Amino acid sequence: MRATKRGRHTAVAAGVGLLLGVLALGPALAPGFVLAYDMVFVPHPALSEATFGLTGMLPRHVPSDAVVAALSHLAPAGLVQKAILLAIFVLAGASASTLVPGERLLPRLAAGVVYAWNPYVAERLLLGQWALLLGYAALPLVVTAAARGDHRRLALVLVPAAVGGFAALAVSGLTALVVAGRRGLRPALVTAAILLLAALPWLVPSLLRAASAPGDPAGVAAFAARADTPFGTLGSLLLLSGAWNAETVPGGYGGPVTAALWLLVVAASIAAYAGGGRIPGLTAYLRGGRALGLTSHARGEGVPGPISYAPGGRVPGLAVAAVVGFALAALGAVVPGVLRGAIGLWPGFAFLRDGQQFVAPLAVLVAAGAGRAADRLPGWTAPALLVPLLLLPGLAWGAGGRLRAVHYPADWTRARTAVAADPGDVLVLPWAAYRSYPWNGGRRVLDPLPRFLPARVIVNDGVRVAVSGGRDIGLAAEEPRARELDALVRSGAPLTAPLAARGVKYVAVDAGAPDGRLAGAERLVAGPDLTLYRLPGAVPANSPHIPRLPVYIAWFITFATFIWSRRVPTSNLEKRSLPKES
Repeated sequence: MRATKRGRHTAVAAGVGLLLGVLALGPALAPGFVLAYDMVFVPHPALSEATFGLTGMLPRHVPSDAVVAALSHLAPAGLVQKAILLAIFVLAGASASTLVPGERLLPRLAAGVVYAWNPYVAERLLLGQWALLLGYAALPLVVTAAARGDHRRLALVLVPAAVGGFAALAVSGLTALVVAGRRGLRPALVTAAILLLAALPWLVPSLLRAASAPGDPAGVAAFAARADTPFGTLGSLLLLSGAWNAETVPGGYGGPVTAALWLLVVAASIAAYAGGGRIPGLTAYLRGGRALGLTSHARGEGVPGPISYAPGGRVPGLAVAAVVGFALAALGAVVPGVLRGAIGLWPGFAFLRDGQQFVAPLAVLVAAGAGRAADRLPGWTAPALLVPLLLLPGLAWGAGGRLRAVHYPADWTRARTAVAADPGDVLVLPWAAYRSYPWNGGRRVLDPLPRFLPARVIVNDGVRVAVSGGRDIGLAAEEPRARELDALVRSGAPLTAPLAARGVKYVAVDAGAPDGRLAGAERLVAGPDLTLYRLPGAVPANSPHIPRLPVYIAWFITFATFIWSRRVPTSNLEKRSLPKES
């Protein structure tokens, strides 16, 4: 019965998460596609070499693009995007609710609301990092599975992070390893093996990548955590914010009053978690709970009586994971020289540049503490459900309209038809990674053409980031073809013949034509939103590709691992034999 009741509570928490998702997304749920920074969905996405990371670029989009493409064969891609975004809130609310050990519903809902509606979710959503948030949503389940040493269940609950790809699995993997390490060396090694199997779809193409993995140390300053509250960088990270991009701070967040109140919520939640549900200092004040009406049905039974302060069960290793994650989040801001040196020794350390993403385990701890505090102070549970929404109203209704569904222009559709009829490599101008299209309300987005056109699309994926002092930091391009053609495109020289000689068949120009650099090219599509040129005499590109067989084997192994993980008990009830009749 207890397991059934907890299951119902989890279902209710999932429903609350769905309501929060609808409230947060608002206009993003209208027909069309939401395009914001790294969030790029397109109609009719194809399963191509790029989808599986076979073109030599870093497979950051693996396997998330492949999963989206596969789902888009079952439902329209616009609906797939909305379902994924809503699933983040549903899963976050449901998974965090399981962190509260008591039997009462409202404390579980309080944990779910705090976990699904906070600055971390808001800033990462505005950054368009839905794949990272997918792993974040399931992180509480990863924590509990790793703490219990339940390796089958760990593999199962890692599926959202595995779908999210590199960043999501890095955050979940770090947390799982730290938590499992508290149980000993063997659980940590088994956890590491499971993580390795889950990472194979993007790990194998990364290791086979023809070009060396870039590790530009300039990215440390570009992506280090920044202060978006009056409490500095470390204080902002403690509040689960501090993302590197100032444009993704939700409206109204970071003011002195709301930031101070949110700091109190976070501090009280951490104290409650550390005290097993008690808030040191506050408990003495509230021991006269009868006068305030703060009484509780201890463990859901008996007559109302004084609040019970029996410590709740804490997840072994979660506090350590939160501390480790916070330290990594602060690394680029506090000791950037150390991180730059590490990247110089091994480019793989570049995954630590975007440090703020590693405060995710701290968010798990805060949610658990909030739920346990609400469990001990029932009179405060209902207000606790509203506090996150009141302190972060800027996330509501598509973050104040900043997340809004749009439709791709007709020019883009005509260009896709032309390229599909005669495939070949496409180079995109202007030579920059991000665009601010008028038809997207001027909102900045990673160029969607590589996913939109049915061909290999060459863009300059070297990101430029504005930092303090009015400076820009430009990172080197990572895509092998972009690195090969970078000097030519930047030279200002005519492009038609040189690009054709290097295997480029088309040039797509956003919102207008270049100034005479494509003389002699055939204009196939000419419109206000896109111009497409075909270059005469283009030769087939001779670009190195990653061997397919190892990648396909990696996918098979990962898929088999998740099939194995499905063999988990569906109930916590023990099977007992009935007594024999006499």
